Amino acid sequence: QMILVESGGDSVQAGGSLRLSCSATQYSYCMGWFRQAPGKEREGVASIDVTGGNEKYADCAKGRFTCSRENGKRVVYLQMNNLKPEDTGTYYCAAARTSGACASSDRVPYWGQGTQVNVSS
Repeated sequence: QMILVESGGDSVQAGGSLRLSCSATQYSYCMGWFRQAPGKEREGVASIDVTGGNEKYADCAKGRFTCSRENGKRVVYLQMNNLKPEDTGTYYCAAARTSGACASSDRVPYWGQGTQVNVSS
């Protein structure tokens, strides 16, 4: 059974940094991060393949967030720098066993429970 466990969410001031981690109990081809703000739909943030390559970022994350994964390990990270109040939300880890699936919520079969990120101005 695939279980994803996130950690690292916290409350920070604008301009601060956080590092989210997600551990999986089983192998996956890709892992990624989505987020959901109150009253909004879940949106993709970043994804990465098992080799640590093929990184993809949403426009909101480019230049500020870095998604990484140690080759062969079932852990994915999301380093978030220069955080803004609009980054506030619940961040969900995602995993899939097919290429490209982690970039679209419709194709993700495995989800974590989420970790809360609050950014104050």
